[in-house]
Amino acid sequence: MPKSTKNVYAVLLAGGTGTRLWPVSRELYPKQLVKFIGNDSLVQSTIKRLVPVLDLQNVRVVCGEQHFHETARHMHDIGLVPEGKVICEPCGRNTAPAILLAAFHIRRITDDGVLCIFPADHVIGNIASFHERLQAAIRLADKGYVVTFGIKPNYPETGYGYIEGGADVSDSALRVKRFVEKPDRQTAEKYIQAGNFFWNSGMFAFKVSVILEEFKIHQPTLLPPMEEIFSVGPSLVKEDYNRLENISIDYAIMEKTDKCVVLPSDFGWSDIGSWKSLYDFLEKDENDNVIDGDVITQDTRNCFILGRDRLITTNRLRQVVVVETPDSIFVSDLDHSRDVKSIVSKLKDQGRKEYHQHRTVYHPWGISKLLEQRENYAAAELTVYPGASLQLPGDTDTVRHFLVIKGQASVSIGSQKRTLSSGESITSKEDEPVSIENTGKQEINLIHMELSNLSNS
Repeated sequence: MPKSTKNVYAVLLAGGTGTRLWPVSRELYPKQLVKFIGNDSLVQSTIKRLVPVLDLQNVRVVCGEQHFHETARHMHDIGLVPEGKVICEPCGRNTAPAILLAAFHIRRITDDGVLCIFPADHVIGNIASFHERLQAAIRLADKGYVVTFGIKPNYPETGYGYIEGGADVSDSALRVKRFVEKPDRQTAEKYIQAGNFFWNSGMFAFKVSVILEEFKIHQPTLLPPMEEIFSVGPSLVKEDYNRLENISIDYAIMEKTDKCVVLPSDFGWSDIGSWKSLYDFLEKDENDNVIDGDVITQDTRNCFILGRDRLITTNRLRQVVVVETPDSIFVSDLDHSRDVKSIVSKLKDQGRKEYHQHRTVYHPWGISKLLEQRENYAAAELTVYPGASLQLPGDTDTVRHFLVIKGQASVSIGSQKRTLSSGESITSKEDEPVSIENTGKQEINLIHMELSNLSNS
């Protein structure tokens, strides 16, 4: 291991469109922000397992602008100050631009640091083994190698890409002979028998100077425009960023560089790419079920049942996944649960909001939870964070009513300003803007009701 890891930076890739674990994950709330296992979200778990190998002050998270505030809140909730540690992309352009953007950010601090790249939505079962492999990867990267973590396959998975290893290097790493696309089952079985093929985990380690040189050699059309975009200032222009090539780091660099080595790893890794993979990872009960929520089962085996809002009861089920949220329910046989992606595509094509967001939406100022909605009426529960405020512009033919159920809110309606405590309420007239401010140290909870289309009633 290097003498010190103060010059080692962890970069978490926290993009995603929320399709593979729908309906729990959504476009506005991708899986890295979800608490599937224990009390931590996946991004929180990814950060925590870096301790004690890496300094958490050296963690950077690359995410989309629409996920910035919630990602920062998740970091803050585990005691990590997010300021300066969240790198925003104005739009997603795959992993190569995201990693290159992070490398430019770190180069401002050091051009000789080591970058460790981790997807923010994966899980690892054996943390001690992960730490050992991470230390080996840092040693290899410090020597100038481009390191990829290769997971030792224990079954012929057809949903992952594979890496073929060649000659020995050091720290049990192997020269990379080739990257292989997702194989059919027969080919995957041959890879396992060969013994030198590994699942492509999407985790890497390399020096900043090395990876920038590799981009210069292998991606001469990507490096200059990114350098130009980055040099303008902290706010990246979406139109410029969107013109960057949409390309993965595998295609851009890993398959081209002669410095790539694969580090065989066996630390209970899963990319949680489907409900089936999450079921495989989690602990089962005596009937081989994974159950979370208010669930009553009868003669049910080998099932994954997740309830978030309502009671779920099952009878005589086998190999089925049932996932319930306040606005949607997904039911599938476990083995084909990956097909949920095509369902999300249909929802998007139909303009259904369920593909995009939950009834609960996270904002910079707090949380809104839609309770009920009809043609001219809507009710929501609002949570306003301490020190935050929300602004609602005046709306023609809309009357708003606010009832404080917890805390103390400073409410401005037009030129009128009142302080409301629990149990007190206020009503706005049509066209009156509303401002709700939380000047205290505790969250405020309110019920917000809107009655619209008054001129037509």
